[in-house]
Amino acid sequence: MNAKEMAEKTFAYIESGDASEEAFNEQALTLFTYQFRNNPAYQKFCRQKGKTLRTVKHWTDIPSVPVDAFKQLPLTSTPIEEAVAVFMTSGSTSGVPGKHYHATLDVYNTSMKIHFKKHVMREMDTIRMIILYPTAEEMPNSSLAHYLDLAKKEFGSTGSAYCFDENGIQYDKLFSILTEAEEENEPVLLLGASYSYVHLFRERKKRNQTFTLPEGSMIFDTGGYKNQSEELELDDFYHRLESSFGVPRKNCVNMYGMTELSTQFYDVGNEQVPSLKYGPHWIRTRAVDPLTSEDKPHGEKGVFIHYDLANINSVPAIMTEDVGYKEGNGFYLLGRAEGAEAKGCSLALDSFVQATKGDL
Repeated sequence: MNAKEMAEKTFAYIESGDASEEAFNEQALTLFTYQFRNNPAYQKFCRQKGKTLRTVKHWTDIPSVPVDAFKQLPLTSTPIEEAVAVFMTSGSTSGVPGKHYHATLDVYNTSMKIHFKKHVMREMDTIRMIILYPTAEEMPNSSLAHYLDLAKKEFGSTGSAYCFDENGIQYDKLFSILTEAEEENEPVLLLGASYSYVHLFRERKKRNQTFTLPEGSMIFDTGGYKNQSEELELDDFYHRLESSFGVPRKNCVNMYGMTELSTQFYDVGNEQVPSLKYGPHWIRTRAVDPLTSEDKPHGEKGVFIHYDLANINSVPAIMTEDVGYKEGNGFYLLGRAEGAEAKGCSLALDSFVQATKGDL
């Protein structure tokens, strides 16, 4: 199977809407076979783990790569020079960015649009979007910039705009648009990184200006604070969003995503925090003990492994450094790994480095 055929099979699976265990397992094993045969670094890692096409019989058998492995070497099933996009992490912890190579963005874009429509747009076809983040042209290696640009092109109505430049949020432009929306009773969707809203809270207070945005308005945040602003407790953060803009917390949606993934998770509002996050049928999550990769019982805290079947060019399974617990088909995100969990993630990375030593 070549890259084009793998992409076509993934399209068919995503668009089928088949959420059954059987369908997910079949697609996951197909993707694993393709990447095992075409991604040399991943194959070497799998073999070191004793995982091959003969021994992997179920999607939970597929070896997960620690997220920091993307900082160590290219994890790609096609030559890096053929990549149409390279999304990079901030590298805020180690100073070394992780790189996610995409041979095509068609699958990524389809994954984004289908799930965004269901969990953010809901019953709407379009809405006026106000984006508090740089454009994709300004940040070509940012998966979030690409994601927001795609949202605006696909679902943004007339008057949608970016309110961000090299100096940060364009407050005069933003407040003018929000005032206009109030006067014309036109719902808006504010989209930005979580830390952007912290700066916005300060500016709004400085100007002593509060908005009551029209019914149907929504606020979208993602990405946490990344040392870009003070950190707020979740309850305080969403209380401030509601009181500053008059948007009920049930319409304040958080997106949990990663540069290393091609699929995002959403909640259905933040009346209660932490909120339950959901993914579409082509991604599944396990909460595990990072030392043993054994599943934690539902409701018990573990490190997340995400199995993203839209990740057609890199690896199907990624062990994160995020901690939380499963509930039903979703999960609660509690924060970053600390103590024993962090040590387990570190040992997982050491294992990857040893397995692929000759490739580093």
